[in-house]
Amino acid sequence: MNIVIATSEAVPFAKTGGLADVTTALAKALQDLGHEVSLFLPYYPQKYAAGAAADLPLASTGHDVSVPVGGKKRGGRVLRTSLPDADVSVYLIDQPLYYDRRELYGENGADYKDNCERFTFFSRAVMEATRLLDLRPDILHAHDWQTGLIPALLKLEYGRTSQFAQTGSVITIHNLAFQGQFWHWDMALTGLDWKHFNWREMEFYGHLNLLKTGIVYSDFITTVSPTYAHEIQTKANGAGLDPVLLHRADRLIGILNGVDMSQWNPETDPYLARNYDSQTLATGKAACKADLQKRLRLPQRPEVPLVGMVSRMTDQKGLDIIAGCIDAILVKDLQMVFLGTGDANYESFLTTLAERHPDKVSATIGFNETLAHQIEAGCDMYLMPSRFEPCGLNQMYSLVYGTVPIVRAVGGLADSVVDATADNLRSGIANGFSFVEYHADALLATVKRALAAYQDQQQWRQLVATGMSADWSWQRSARRYVDVYQHAALRRTVAWYRAHPPEET
Repeated sequence: MNIVIATSEAVPFAKTGGLADVTTALAKALQDLGHEVSLFLPYYPQKYAAGAAADLPLASTGHDVSVPVGGKKRGGRVLRTSLPDADVSVYLIDQPLYYDRRELYGENGADYKDNCERFTFFSRAVMEATRLLDLRPDILHAHDWQTGLIPALLKLEYGRTSQFAQTGSVITIHNLAFQGQFWHWDMALTGLDWKHFNWREMEFYGHLNLLKTGIVYSDFITTVSPTYAHEIQTKANGAGLDPVLLHRADRLIGILNGVDMSQWNPETDPYLARNYDSQTLATGKAACKADLQKRLRLPQRPEVPLVGMVSRMTDQKGLDIIAGCIDAILVKDLQMVFLGTGDANYESFLTTLAERHPDKVSATIGFNETLAHQIEAGCDMYLMPSRFEPCGLNQMYSLVYGTVPIVRAVGGLADSVVDATADNLRSGIANGFSFVEYHADALLATVKRALAAYQDQQQWRQLVATGMSADWSWQRSARRYVDVYQHAALRRTVAWYRAHPPEET
């Protein structure tokens, strides 16, 4: 298939979170499966120059786009490069007025006021560049609200042309909390008829909602785990869009994200003190644990359980219930390491905790890619008690690295971590520990269960082996996406032939 992926982030060009990892890994996995993939994102020159992408060759395609944005024409260049170590064409939309900024979406805690205009331009530029490059995609795959306008442009404008007549569309919801809501007058920026600003299409309680737009107009909607697909159809977790998602439930599919094994693999990871696999786990993980304890100035005690967490420090990630039971946890003989940034109160809480317990707790405020890998490899357990989690990646990284996750059973955490109950252990399917109630007492009880299991080395080895033996690769997930693409493309093809029946001879 010929697939165009549109995203506001991709590695190594620009990243604020998991969206960048997912779109890049999916593009590579689809290419590995034999499909033709083109990846579109804005050209953020400051991010490009400061990151790993700076070493990649960047060339002009010879095409410029000129698209309507709010009654005026706005132009931009179409640049081309490729993903490192992958034959995936990357097209960067260059428009300095919109994208030559310090950050992707906002600064100092505030969104850029022209975000609707910025990503309306990007969506239209992707459609126009796809036309000028004559890519003729079978599928346009949009990601999150920043590209939510693309399925509408396909259905209302470009789908009438021969280049897009049989093109299907898919939108992936990575986190329903971010919807791209703007005041109603921004509807004029889209260039679409005001008749589409209604409760069935683009309007949401008096506002323009770009994620809703993508949900309404896409042939299929995916989200990043099966459980999250069910959760967002409920009033409790639907963020107001549950009626729309329920209406389109027959086209809503949850596909668990995968692990980019070229980046997260203990056999080849360049950041580790010693590489290992399931056969050399004992010696390899012991070396990584000792190295991590030394680096973080914790006592090098091989026998003590080492618990890690790499995360944004926010309520969503469970920091409030961690704070509610941390003193009871630290009574136990264990060590804990934290890495991340977030709310100032949680950063201060963890820093103070490390100062109070220097032999038990290490807290690194900031982000460090090397240390993130070393925590996954060096720890015995990984803590992820999220309030909600559309998919989560770190619990899967942990399973790949032989680190047993402790999670709350929501979203993708429920789909990837099987609780170590007696029945699950007997069946050989348990790979971690989970709890349901979002409460400090439930977290504490689960940590205690994990610490008790750690003392039974035969049981612990079974948990680790079960996690490491599963297929967490993106190839598994990419095949599911291909199934969705085929259904979407088939629907468009059938619709086209119904509208253009062959002439009788």
